Amino acid sequence: MLRKCILTLFLGGIFLLFNQPQAEAAAPRIDGKDRFEVAVNISKKGWSTSKTVVLTNYLAYADALSASPLAYKKNAPILLTQNQFLTPSTKNEIYRLRSKEAVIIGGTGSISNNVINELKSMGLTVTRIDGKDRFVVAQNISRQLSNKGIAVIAYGLNFPDALAIAPYAAKNEYPILLTGNGSLPSATAAALREKNITKTYIIGGEASVSNAVKSQLPSPTRIGGANRFEVAENVIRQLNLSTASTYLTSGMNFADALTGSVLAAKSNAPLLLTTPTYLPNETKSIIQDKIVKSFTILGGPASVNTNSTLLLGKFVVLDPGHGDFDPGALGDGLKEKDVVLDVGLRTRTKMVSAGAKIIMTRDDDTFIPLADRAKIANSSGADTFISIHANSAGSTASGSETYYNTAYNGAASKELAVEIQKEIIKRMGTSDRGVKEADFYVIKYTKIPSILVELGFITNPSDAAKLGSTTYRQKFADAIFYGTVNYFN
Repeated sequence: MLRKCILTLFLGGIFLLFNQPQAEAAAPRIDGKDRFEVAVNISKKGWSTSKTVVLTNYLAYADALSASPLAYKKNAPILLTQNQFLTPSTKNEIYRLRSKEAVIIGGTGSISNNVINELKSMGLTVTRIDGKDRFVVAQNISRQLSNKGIAVIAYGLNFPDALAIAPYAAKNEYPILLTGNGSLPSATAAALREKNITKTYIIGGEASVSNAVKSQLPSPTRIGGANRFEVAENVIRQLNLSTASTYLTSGMNFADALTGSVLAAKSNAPLLLTTPTYLPNETKSIIQDKIVKSFTILGGPASVNTNSTLLLGKFVVLDPGHGDFDPGALGDGLKEKDVVLDVGLRTRTKMVSAGAKIIMTRDDDTFIPLADRAKIANSSGADTFISIHANSAGSTASGSETYYNTAYNGAASKELAVEIQKEIIKRMGTSDRGVKEADFYVIKYTKIPSILVELGFITNPSDAAKLGSTTYRQKFADAIFYGTVNYFN
């Protein structure tokens, strides 16, 4: 290892100075023990007081799909309730907000007159917006909005498409009107006339809103996708929405997305959808393409699993050392270049699954000069740089060690080194050779927080046995992953 790391080349004028992002806190989460409490905590996040609250049934998404633009217009949170009584946590939040008006969305089958009487006993005036079906409810909500000439059309028999567009529609006060797949409901056609709509956005593919319906709409633009996650992705892409702040919520239920949509609109932020257990490729794609870094997660771990968001919005350069004609250290039938590439690829898989964007200086048996490795890091806009190596010396030398340099971002680099070294020792059981400062080229000339990790000695029989084991290589990758997570948190 010494022969490859003493090398320091004069950079001259190769590199420009970059303003590099520093470590950020993990994505904040607005959650609660149930959907009522999530809605209350969203309300607490966005409103210190509110003259008006909008109430919907916690199970009846059909009535609620069109509510976001009205709630935003009234600067009101959307809260959830039971059918026959006002849910206690919701009632307490209404008191906290010192609200004077409640807007009920849906008929008595969704929210009974018992709830209205309870609200009136609290001193609120109550307005109900209902209709014989969800299409009429949406029409009646649209009548409360200003005429902007633009409307959103979404499939009314499911919720994801309508909720993906809700913050945008709310921010612009565009009504969300509902349709079936094969025919345009009379109430929706009437709303288009009443609102003098001259342009429509169809949210969802042809399986949700057919071309037969599209042909009946004024100046339609379709924002579709193969699934709900891609629809949410394409809402951002086609409307060129800002991703400076972004909300992430489950695409498998409506409650958190609905109640969070108004807060998202207030933050000028779009909604991205995920599954409870993993980030869909479509969601990862937009996060990585837009280099989205600021998130708020809506819902508890049962809705959005923590493991799928541990590195959400983070950007890491992974640098497996050596390659091609440069094998690196040799020992026990192993080549360093092969070991570290495998560990690097395993680390990439782990990090991408947790929401990170990854650049690898090499992902095959290619030789990359040291100057080019540093250049890749410096031009990337990434948060961190991690160079992966294996050590060599006599057969008695053993253990793992991690290096940093103080030329740029020294304190942050040392933090990253400490966290990764700690995880390697804990998971691998190798000797702890510590965290050290050194002038290795790729960390000396990389301007973002950067470290070089020596996994173990390829020339030591015990270390080499671990370096040659696929099980232990995965453990090395896990250690680098969790060390990076600890650093960002």
